[in-house]
Amino acid sequence: MSKTTNKKTGKDKANGGGTIALNKRARHDYQLEQRYEAGLALQGWELKSIRAGRANIVEAYAMVLKGELFLIGAQMTPLISASTHVVADAHRTRKLLLHKREIDHLIGRVQRDGYTLVPTALYWKGNKVKAEIALAKGKQSHDKREAAKERDWARDKQRLMRRHNKDA
Repeated sequence: MSKTTNKKTGKDKANGGGTIALNKRARHDYQLEQRYEAGLALQGWELKSIRAGRANIVEAYAMVLKGELFLIGAQMTPLISASTHVVADAHRTRKLLLHKREIDHLIGRVQRDGYTLVPTALYWKGNKVKAEIALAKGKQSHDKREAAKERDWARDKQRLMRRHNKDA
């Protein structure tokens, strides 16, 4: 089977290309520090539902269990035409695939330094589904207010600059 790509965007036509799901809430609720790319161990029906755009990672988080990383709380809604002999659990725990050295580093940071692991995006890389996992610390409410003030000020600055450039 030949691989066809869209000439304008350079993305795969077969996979729809690019990002599958984003976790925008993660940037709001956490201070993201390091990002890692992890593979996902998926079943066939999950891949089909991802291709149909039925994935959601807003409430998801990653957890270390017995020296392995797992994605918990990610929702992949099964298709209506899914097989009846396979029980499809939309909120099933999925294994994240990383190198052992990366897992050991993450375990150390999570257990000692009080960090948490948050998925920020699901995306296609070739014909594989990858998850971007961020090492993050939770923001306090005053940090969130400060970030909102900075966003508002940046927006106001842009508005003032545009208005000033039009007048000149």
